[in-house]
Amino acid sequence: MTFFGRPTGRFSNGRLIIDFLAGAFGFPFLPPFLARGKDFHQGANFAVSGATAIDIEFFQGRGLGDIARVNQSLSVQLRWFEELKPSLCNSTRSCKDYFSKSLFMIGEIGVNDYSTPLRARRSLKEVRSYVPKVIEAVSTVTERLIENGAVDLVVAGDPPLGCFGVFLTLYMSSKKEDYDPSTGCLNKLNDLTRYHNRMLRRLLEQFRTKYARLRFTYADYYDPVIRLARNPTRYGFSNGALKVCCGGGGSYNFNATLFCSQPGFNVCKDPSTYVGWDGIHLTEAAYRFIAMGLLNGPFADPPLMRSGVAVDTSLANQNFLKQKTLYHLASTIFCIFLLACGSVSS
Repeated sequence: MTFFGRPTGRFSNGRLIIDFLAGAFGFPFLPPFLARGKDFHQGANFAVSGATAIDIEFFQGRGLGDIARVNQSLSVQLRWFEELKPSLCNSTRSCKDYFSKSLFMIGEIGVNDYSTPLRARRSLKEVRSYVPKVIEAVSTVTERLIENGAVDLVVAGDPPLGCFGVFLTLYMSSKKEDYDPSTGCLNKLNDLTRYHNRMLRRLLEQFRTKYARLRFTYADYYDPVIRLARNPTRYGFSNGALKVCCGGGGSYNFNATLFCSQPGFNVCKDPSTYVGWDGIHLTEAAYRFIAMGLLNGPFADPPLMRSGVAVDTSLANQNFLKQKTLYHLASTIFCIFLLACGSVSS
């Protein structure tokens, strides 16, 4: 809508986090793996909108098959990567060299795994029981990527579910104690997200001990959204963080029966003044804010760049970063999974 001026398959009004990161590394936008005939030597995007970390059979076995309809889970996306591998390198030595210079983006992971039972109004106790299974899926795919030669891996945590229009609408409450007074977000859903992120960070610490020569970066998507929710105007979001730009009306402009882009929806005049795009995804401006924090800190541990290097706030179509300034000396980016990567078709 805003940046591209044409449909691109991105669930936002413009660029996603991975688009800004690719630009910072001096790469073109990553081509989606399912767009056959593309050149993947500088990276690929394996993400699919609506995909879960856990295989779909898990949800079907729990009576959630009508909601979890996307059969491209994390394991499927990993298989796509392994199918692509022979076209990129043809020997153990060449693959080791190639992937040692690549940056692997994994995540965010788990939002769809949790939103599936939440949309079915399953208990939070049940949803919470899914977290170890999601973390196990992350562990499995990370180990496989390492076996394939990955050296630099960025694993993203989840954003605060209680701050998104879809859940603020679905779980709207008349009880003040259900909301964080500093943000307006739902406490119980954010507690769930924090639990997920704690377990994920614990996993990364285990990997750092087990694979001391590899580099693992935790990308924090929780803190930036909380910051924006607490003080949106400070960061230029004059229309706030909870009411979304594109939707079907209501307190948060989210309507489960009238999604953004469906006949009768409404869209704001200036998406850059909103944090939320459609109640499920963020605006380009919000994604830019997060990407900036991943590159320079404080939203990445460690930051993707060495400290003290200035970043152009536009992050637009410029190779303004030199390889010698990067923490990860990447020549290729492979993006696996959802929010950071987005689901793109062109």
